[in-house]
Amino acid sequence: MANKEHLYGRTPDELAALCGELGMPRFAAKQLARWLYVRHEEDPLKMRDIAVANRTKLAERSAPALSAPIRVSESADGTKKYLFRTHRGAYVESAYIPDGDRATLCVSSQAGCRMGCRFCATGRQGLQHSLSAAEILNQIVSLPERDRLTNVVFMGMGEPLDNTGEVLRALEIITAPWGFGWSPTRVTLSTSGVVPQLRRFLENSKVHLAVSLHNPFSEERAEIMPVERAWPIAEVASILREYDFTHQRRVSFEYIVMSGLNDTPRHIRGLCRLLDGIKCRINLIRFHKIPGSPYFSPDEAAMIRFRDALTARGIQTTIRVSRGEDIQAACGLLSTSETGED
Repeated sequence: MANKEHLYGRTPDELAALCGELGMPRFAAKQLARWLYVRHEEDPLKMRDIAVANRTKLAERSAPALSAPIRVSESADGTKKYLFRTHRGAYVESAYIPDGDRATLCVSSQAGCRMGCRFCATGRQGLQHSLSAAEILNQIVSLPERDRLTNVVFMGMGEPLDNTGEVLRALEIITAPWGFGWSPTRVTLSTSGVVPQLRRFLENSKVHLAVSLHNPFSEERAEIMPVERAWPIAEVASILREYDFTHQRRVSFEYIVMSGLNDTPRHIRGLCRLLDGIKCRINLIRFHKIPGSPYFSPDEAAMIRFRDALTARGIQTTIRVSRGEDIQAACGLLSTSETGED
């Protein structure tokens, strides 16, 4: 197994290169992609339209990448939290969120995270390792509810743009005609604002973008999001003004509301200045309490006042419905618990 490779997670060009190494015709790469990403079959010995000798070569060279979740927790509201184990023995989680005709999966891109956001349980773990494209995709294809999914959001554990290469590879497989064939409008990537990789993402993918904002003032944001010191949110906003978000692709800003910390009239004015010139919306999120955290969510009336004040100033603003609080659906809580039990 040590010398074997995963087929799942490779693009057709990478599969074609492997075929060349094994003395197989390059057109076999298209057959491989169809088996992998349309039929989700990664055992070469079962790929019936590939010559038997070539199936054997592939089987000798490859190892399975996909694995079922090791644990699931289900909320009273139907949300399910799945725990997966990576090939290096770390834990990652994904959240399945059904909502009428819509079913969204929140996937992880890293085991742990090195961004260190003060309000996030994942940030307390530190970065264990980045996930491969196969490990990212495994959260989708090994999901029991896979065939019900309508949307995927890269909002789970980790900073996607701290793992840009593998994330872009996963996004390509999800949206390419030879892959899952999904419309990019079904996928959203969330980032805290890794400026050196932001343009690369915007120019190499058409999926939606969500920016973790949480405070419009640099010094205050830096207190809860250390990433601000490296890549200020003002610089992120400046880059976004260069792109067109008026058609199919959209940009939104995620804003976890913390009582007394970022929900004052001054913050409303700051948000309006920061986002001026960007066609966007703001998603207000109630803070999910994590152990030892000093932060609290405002009550419902305060959330509504904050939303209405932003809407009145011309920024489309919504309050995201909280889901799965009874099963620790906030990012990192389940995997932190599992790691503590090991």
